[in-house]
Amino acid sequence: QVQLVESGGGLVQAGGSLRLSCAASGRTFSSYIMGWFRQAPGKEREFVASITWSGGSSMYADSVKGRFTVSRDNAKNMVYVHMNSLKPEDTAVYYCAARQGIMSRSKDEYDYWGQGTQVTVSS
Repeated sequence: QVQLVESGGGLVQAGGSLRLSCAASGRTFSSYIMGWFRQAPGKEREFVASITWSGGSSMYADSVKGRFTVSRDNAKNMVYVHMNSLKPEDTAVYYCAARQGIMSRSKDEYDYWGQGTQVTVSS
């Protein structure tokens, strides 16, 4: 069982940066694949990034590649997404999620979810 709590969202101007954090509980956190997803009003939840249990490999949605960086600190049970060059279209509620196995872009393959944190990018 893993419980996830996101933080770090807020209002930022276009071109700015934010770092989102996700705190995980559970002794086996280091064995989980972690993912970040986002959901804008009226849209489906979409994949943002995923990272392996070791942090040695990651993958990104094309829309954020080169601007976002996902990382994790297993000693602290934390996963992060650093978001640079933010655009108004990045506005959404951001969720972290966990699953076992391999990285996935599909929200349906993640078993545990946080409550989300709002990111608003003004133009």
